[in-house]
Amino acid sequence: MLQFHIHRTEGLARRGTLTLNHGVVETPVFMPVGTYGTVKGVMPRSLHEMGASIILGNTFHLWMRPGLEVIQSFGGLHRFEGWNKPMLTDSGGFQVWSLAGADGKSRKISEEGVKFASPVNGDRLFLTPEVSMQIQTVLNSDIVMQFDECTPYETAGRITTEAEARRSMELSLRWARRSQAEFTRLANPNALFGIVQGGMYTNLRAESAERMAELDLPGYAVGGVSVGEPKAEMLRIMAHTPRLLPAHKPRYLMGVGTPEDLVEGVANGIDMFDCVMPTRNARNGHLFTRFGDLKIRNARHKTDPRPIDESCSCHACKGWTDSDGTVHGGFSRAYLHHLDRCGEMLGPMLATIHNLHYYVNLMRELREALDAGRFEAWRAQFHADRARGV
Repeated sequence: MLQFHIHRTEGLARRGTLTLNHGVVETPVFMPVGTYGTVKGVMPRSLHEMGASIILGNTFHLWMRPGLEVIQSFGGLHRFEGWNKPMLTDSGGFQVWSLAGADGKSRKISEEGVKFASPVNGDRLFLTPEVSMQIQTVLNSDIVMQFDECTPYETAGRITTEAEARRSMELSLRWARRSQAEFTRLANPNALFGIVQGGMYTNLRAESAERMAELDLPGYAVGGVSVGEPKAEMLRIMAHTPRLLPAHKPRYLMGVGTPEDLVEGVANGIDMFDCVMPTRNARNGHLFTRFGDLKIRNARHKTDPRPIDESCSCHACKGWTDSDGTVHGGFSRAYLHHLDRCGEMLGPMLATIHNLHYYVNLMRELREALDAGRFEAWRAQFHADRARGV
């Protein structure tokens, strides 16, 4: 089940509500990534408390470990990982693309699907649109992604040609039809999204969007960006493609990106985002704040008593209040610098909580700005604050 209602627009930006089988999601929304059935370093309780309403799971990796038999015994991914809100799973197409290696020989793509070696034990595996739908049905994710081929920015050390991008895009279209047929055959009660491809070629993006819309799927994603192309190219495709998709259906930009990317994506009509950046960067001491990015490993933070971001209300910055009203924490930049230098696991845990809180809160502020009819003013202030620096 999927219902999508747009409550307000400002320019191309949209404020909506997405109703799914496991709950309601206010859009625009950022979705934390939980590759192996967990958002790294964060308890589900912390995700609830920061206001996360939907998270991701990874079809490919969960197929490898723990395997479908285990997840099926729990009735799906929600009960297995203790998350009772909506969940989206990718199709496995991006992971298969990433396994190609420098020589491109680690996988074999055919009309039927993709043959490759398991990165876990070397077993030869065959992933098809039908198998991807079967896996995601077991996972019972609220949003299922079609199996697609992620069109690379470069092929054999050179920029992918238009002819190569067309072949890839048309293969993804055929796989979309097969995904839809298998999804229907399985009587999956959730929602299937299609994925627009076409590389960096706007004419191919337009054709892909038009032909995808003919399938009348519940929602659509823009795929094949943030795959090694220059930032300007990504922004060009992000500005071009969303407006080509059906206006009454949710639009999802896959794997993007920085806080600035999210804000500009919303300005171009995107409703949903995911990216590993807030969690991955946190594990490497790179923190996002209202006033720019902070690298906690820098020596200048060794004695700094300030929190990561004085305007932030996350547990890392402001602490938490227990049942009797006592406030505990937050933590200084000096302490986080110390944890990072010592390799203490609390360091990346606190950094991850902060980064995810920042992203989730950024989208909440953005939604409030749209509700108030002041998105453009908020957007200008956002860029000014980020440019100010920490």
